[in-house]
Amino acid sequence: MLTREFGATGKKVSVIGQGTWAIKSDARDALEVGVQLGMTHIDTAEMYTGAEEIVRQVIRNRRNEIFLVSKVVPSNASYRGTLRACEASLERLNTDYLDVYLLHWWSGSHPIAETMRAMEELVAAGKIRYIGVSNLDVEQLKEAQKALTREGIVCNQVLYHLRSRGVERRLIPYCESQNIAVVGYSPFGQGDFPLGSSKQAKALAAIAQRHGKTPRQVALNFLTRRDSLFAIPKASNVEHVRENAGGTRWQLTTEDLKLIDSVFPPPTKDEPLETA
Repeated sequence: MLTREFGATGKKVSVIGQGTWAIKSDARDALEVGVQLGMTHIDTAEMYTGAEEIVRQVIRNRRNEIFLVSKVVPSNASYRGTLRACEASLERLNTDYLDVYLLHWWSGSHPIAETMRAMEELVAAGKIRYIGVSNLDVEQLKEAQKALTREGIVCNQVLYHLRSRGVERRLIPYCESQNIAVVGYSPFGQGDFPLGSSKQAKALAAIAQRHGKTPRQVALNFLTRRDSLFAIPKASNVEHVRENAGGTRWQLTTEDLKLIDSVFPPPTKDEPLETA
């Protein structure tokens, strides 16, 4: 699995990781195979009911191999609520620390300064190594950065797939200017990945055939084509995990990129940040 530096952490992290939203206990084997294939970046959250407990079984006896990420929901993101939520996640995961802890999305439920103050305290206590956010647009990201006094934000996790490329216009360039990793979730969309005889599906199939890959591997390669980009597809079975692992260590050509842009047009004007 290809690895690259994750934002300003200085740590090399698998470009393609593993998401855990809505996973069930039968996904444990898939997660374990993913780790064996080098997909050691595992993303979870307190709101993913049961997911942290499943991840706990996967990372047992191999915690040092895993780049572990979890999230606090906005309703819990007061100063004290963030501290409590982190402790609860650590207990469910049976670990002493998280590699990155994220605010799951911006809601205004609590002042961002409270959330970031708690995050910095968690870093100081060794409960988390780095601070991240999720689903924040450029203006919100700037506010979160201003609220920090000692630490920086190392990643922003956002919805990013071929039919949702709005983050390419402003958010990705801003994050790159700040050395913030962009982690794309739902890289295959929400049940609408191009299939069959559509123009988009045919384009992906043609590119895949040229490289001896699958259309989903083409999508993953495109979505991680820049040094700032990472992806965390969810896969509940071993076959899909193995397919996801094949999304790196090869390169799309200029011709491929032009074809993708022709059928999945990049944004031409500012668009609101989409969330799943």
